[in-house]
Amino acid sequence: MTGRGGHRGRFITLEGGEGVGKSTQLALLAGALRARGFEVVETREPGGTPGAEAIRALLLSGEADRWNPQAEALLFAAARSDHVARVIRPALERGAWVVCDRYVDSNRAYQSGASGLADEDMMALHRIGSAGLMPDRTFLLTLPVDQAQTRAGARDAGLPDRFGARGRDFHEKVAGAFAGYAAREPERFRVIDTGAGKEEVHASILAALADLMP
Repeated sequence: MTGRGGHRGRFITLEGGEGVGKSTQLALLAGALRARGFEVVETREPGGTPGAEAIRALLLSGEADRWNPQAEALLFAAARSDHVARVIRPALERGAWVVCDRYVDSNRAYQSGASGLADEDMMALHRIGSAGLMPDRTFLLTLPVDQAQTRAGARDAGLPDRFGARGRDFHEKVAGAFAGYAAREPERFRVIDTGAGKEEVHASILAALADLMP
């Protein structure tokens, strides 16, 4: 998309399972982009607008069986539709960089890869709700599941949300689904191991973004 002055906005997403460092790296990336003179919109999914944040609260709180996978998929798609219409597309159209903590690939990994729904159904909902908008670049942050769960446990202080509370088998399926998407779309995905220090990981992300810089 091309905004005022002919500058094309960029849409960057950070993906991965629980505890891999997405929020930390998003903040570092946004700061680095601003230092280069870009307008940057930091956002997250589910969320990013008042309506989508209300849906986030419904999705992440309550008992594990509060929603079945079909209901979760529909709620995620509804939240994303509002988010794309009110935040992401307008920002891209004015030439901003949008950096988002999770997007449709998380929806696919959690509801399809780990919960058994069809990936084509996830993408059909995305086409209906958000006109199929996809990122320019997706960073898949990876970490062995045991290490990621240890980090997530420390972050959540023993009070994980509905998804974080699910067992190791579920999270291994999520990680496997993400890896499959990255393997099938190497032009969009860059896989980043977050086992190193956060500054080293940040440097790897910047290096893997250099081809999109004007």
